[in-house]
Amino acid sequence: MSVTSLLRRPRTAEARGFEDLVAARSGPLLSMARGLVRSEADAEDLVQEVLAKALVSWEKVSAASDPAAYVNRMLVNQAMSFWRRASTRRERATEPEELPEPVPGGADDGAAQRGDRDALLTALRRLPPRHRAVLVLRYYEQLPDAEIADLLGMAQATVRSSAARGLAALRRDGVIGGA
Repeated sequence: MSVTSLLRRPRTAEARGFEDLVAARSGPLLSMARGLVRSEADAEDLVQEVLAKALVSWEKVSAASDPAAYVNRMLVNQAMSFWRRASTRRERATEPEELPEPVPGGADDGAAQRGDRDALLTALRRLPPRHRAVLVLRYYEQLPDAEIADLLGMAQATVRSSAARGLAALRRDGVIGGA
């Protein structure tokens, strides 16, 4: 962020529609960020950075034909920057044996479903960033290949091959079934 943008800090009251966008999109943005980065804390930081940048440049964001799509693009771009920074530090996913043991005889509180979700997120985090981004955008955000290609700056054929390779890796890890 530039010094100028920090000095002119807009207030949400001055940014008509910003609070509505945050209310409508912060949950989906956080879910998408969880799939794009390696930890819950990083996902929260990523969304916070994107929303702060969106507020600072609200005139430009709100003038877009689809402000929600514009903010989604900002999130993907910010995640790509995060991956570049993260490549210099070596993060690692939590291995299943490092997780705490379940409580014996515990009631069905949805833990199995959360475990499946956690296993999927852990496997996604092991994928290369491009494969991870394509799968999150395709299956979570349900974007068509053309839009994913535009968001990530790649050809549609690259989107399809990245998705196929990412799915193949998830199958090899036993996270998803099927052929």
